[in-house]
Amino acid sequence: MIEIKNVSKWYGKFQALQDCSASVGQGEVVVFCGPSGSGKSTLIKLINGLEDFQEGDILFKGKSIHSGEMKLSELRKHIGMVFQHFELFPHLSVLENLTIAQEKVLGRNAGEAKKKGLALLERVGLQDHAHKHPSQLSGGQQQRVAIARSLSMDPEVMLFDEPTSALDPEMINEVLAVMVELAQEGMTMLCVTHEMGFAKKVADKVVFMDAGTIVETDNTEAFFSAPKSDRARDFLEKVLP
Repeated sequence: MIEIKNVSKWYGKFQALQDCSASVGQGEVVVFCGPSGSGKSTLIKLINGLEDFQEGDILFKGKSIHSGEMKLSELRKHIGMVFQHFELFPHLSVLENLTIAQEKVLGRNAGEAKKKGLALLERVGLQDHAHKHPSQLSGGQQQRVAIARSLSMDPEVMLFDEPTSALDPEMINEVLAVMVELAQEGMTMLCVTHEMGFAKKVADKVVFMDAGTIVETDNTEAFFSAPKSDRARDFLEKVLP
């Protein structure tokens, strides 16, 4: 579904990504991991057109994002994204956060959007909080609302950019549980995360990055049992218990 081809990106004179290539098939769960500052979040934002890049290309279902062959507005109807810091509209209720894009972008009527929103809130265990505002929820609850909001657009692919990094440790599992369920249902997912337990449990393959490059890509079992590069081996020794 997604092909990343020799992508490089600069911020001024600083090269953030160098010749990165990866592919994600339909229904695959791919985890991007590596040390902080390795370019993981930058790369995943490029897939949704949130940032531009200077070299290479990214294809979604065979259509180029970089060349404009696929418009960003169309792309974002198919690819949902969940950020580190929730990015909910603070002045809207939880339910309104789930219905506004359905109505404005997908053209659903208010009744359809509300029905969809309530069903998704029930799915993430927050149906009783529909009329609260985000500030009245915990961080874990807000992140589950953010996931439900992305799902309300019926995406084919979900991107997760360190979705648990801003949460207290006790709230992490409630968000990961929703993500595990999505993976088990066959959602195509690209996840930037430091949660190696999650990666072991649901990822089909792991992309390890360092200093703006993709150092290695392998299936999950092989990556964790016998990483090919010294850099990945050193990383896993530090992050695994």
